Amino acid sequence: MTRHERFAALHEGADIFIVANAWDTGSARMLAGLGYPALATTSWGAAIVAGREDGAGMVSRDVALDHAREIVEATDLPVTADLEDGFGRSPEAVAQTVRQAAAVGLAGCSIEDTTGDAEAPIFSFDQAVARIKAAADAVQALDRPFVLTARAENFSFDRPDLDDTIARLQAFEAVGADCLYAPQLPDLGAVRAVCSAVSKPVNVVTGLGLPKDTTVAMLADAGVRRISFGSSLMRVGLAAVRGAAEAVLREGEISAVTGGIGFAEAEALVAAGAPSARPVTI
Repeated sequence: MTRHERFAALHEGADIFIVANAWDTGSARMLAGLGYPALATTSWGAAIVAGREDGAGMVSRDVALDHAREIVEATDLPVTADLEDGFGRSPEAVAQTVRQAAAVGLAGCSIEDTTGDAEAPIFSFDQAVARIKAAADAVQALDRPFVLTARAENFSFDRPDLDDTIARLQAFEAVGADCLYAPQLPDLGAVRAVCSAVSKPVNVVTGLGLPKDTTVAMLADAGVRRISFGSSLMRVGLAAVRGAAEAVLREGEISAVTGGIGFAEAEALVAAGAPSARPVTI
């Protein structure tokens, strides 16, 4: 199967799986070398790598897709991209983003119902659905599988309205979304309510919203099909870097920068995740 077919098949299977979010070529190859079946970009990670803040308009569509292309070319794994609000308010702009995402070799992408307007951060119900419908129509016109993930962002913007979140996800499913995603759901009860309200696979992000003792098995039992890291894995790494660097700078503790992964071990992981010598069908 092609990478696109493998990614679609993961969503059609019965087992939960994890999409690992990479932020550059090295992290993509390391995660691939560890054995993850698919990768994703993270909009926050893409912004930080570019030395910018995350948020609507801070990273352009061209920059985001160039970053995604680097991740696609880094390994043989399928890659889905976090494309935020689709880089435009209109349904037509979102459809164009999907077409360009497919053109760089992505096997899928996610589109949010966020506006970038602090005063009104979430699109109206009807406009949000129209945007996802345009994205789904663009997917239908492609000549290869492409997994469209539709995101309902209420809980990310202090709008803890589970009923509206579920209604949006149901509407996104009805107009053609392949995977559904509501970041920062507060507990397993909310996750279970979302999963039971829709028939398409549901993605849950780690490190945001859910209790720290949540496990993969617990999410699977709640009905989740796909787990992603979002920016969480990168932020864990940055926290470790900051802690060690501050310990040396503030306290003179040279030991803070010892005990890291060995050169050979890291190089072996990166090599294991590199693309094979054979041509890869994207």
